[in-house]
Amino acid sequence: MPAVKAARPTDVFSRDDWKRLTAISPLRGLWLILHGWLVAALAAGGTALLWDWHWLAGLVALPFAIAIVGGRQLGLSILMHEGAHGLLHPNRKINNFAGQWLTGAATGSDLHSYRAYHLTHHKYTQQPEDPDLALSQPFPTTPASMKRKIVRDLTGQTFLKQRSGQMVAAWLGLKAMLQGSPATDGKGKRDTSAGTPLNRGGAAGVSAPVTDLSGAVRTTKTVGRFLLIQFIVLAVSLLTLGIIPFLVWIIALATTFQLFLRIRNIAEHACTTTGSDDPFTHARTTYANLVERTTVAPYWVNYHSEHHLFMGVPCYNLPQAHALLLAEGMDKRMTISGGYLDVLRQVTSKKEQMA
Repeated sequence: MPAVKAARPTDVFSRDDWKRLTAISPLRGLWLILHGWLVAALAAGGTALLWDWHWLAGLVALPFAIAIVGGRQLGLSILMHEGAHGLLHPNRKINNFAGQWLTGAATGSDLHSYRAYHLTHHKYTQQPEDPDLALSQPFPTTPASMKRKIVRDLTGQTFLKQRSGQMVAAWLGLKAMLQGSPATDGKGKRDTSAGTPLNRGGAAGVSAPVTDLSGAVRTTKTVGRFLLIQFIVLAVSLLTLGIIPFLVWIIALATTFQLFLRIRNIAEHACTTTGSDDPFTHARTTYANLVERTTVAPYWVNYHSEHHLFMGVPCYNLPQAHALLLAEGMDKRMTISGGYLDVLRQVTSKKEQMA
């Protein structure tokens, strides 16, 4: 099918506004990465200190810490997404390093593979060619179905399924590298499926196969970066406050991160009129309160309609873009939700079938 229709910035913004909105700061993206790591460290480290003071205090703090750390892990994934668009830093090499090593590696994603398939998502949003279509296509669903998904996420089942598939592909790639296969020379066609199980939250993302040997090799490298970052987190944890900060980090990665990723994915496109000729309908913007910004909507990812309209705008400028769109009366054409609970109610509106 043809690509979805794009918005023209000059139809909405003045030249000065557009120049300001698309300006990429050399510092702010890097600060957001540091912020994500610092908040995760403070939450995990604070829990360890409380545990040392009294185990009961640590036990009470633990679920809050797991939620906060899971939100920052999602935040790092969001910032990798910024890097995929070249929005973390105006210098391409710094942008790619930050997107690959400082953000994507923390959750096991590959920046370059993600970039290839994600730009396809923008080009064919909600069309059959959209690689993210499976994230929104099953909705609306029933409340019971959503509850099962939440249970799978919070019990680590989703995490284990994703990681096992990724590890199998990584093992195939490792064997090819050890055997000196031509697929390891980096000259083959890039396999955009590598790393996607951890960038996508739907069934297709979980089971997405690596399509060829070069893709398996890329997955091996992705897993290598992921394991190295986990080792560094473990080492810092043991050298400072013991094992508890690492346990908070890894439990969050296996539970709350999975759930928050799923909710964020659902909110972006599910139950919208995406795919029409009007580019203002291609995604949903969801207003987020403090709790939601801490968990499911870090770093302005909730302004997803604005991002699809103008994907050259860095995340920290999306609220300004939203305000300018409202001033022009464009909210009448957009899909805007009052909060993530409203979205969840909408996407679980399907009635249970009687036996």
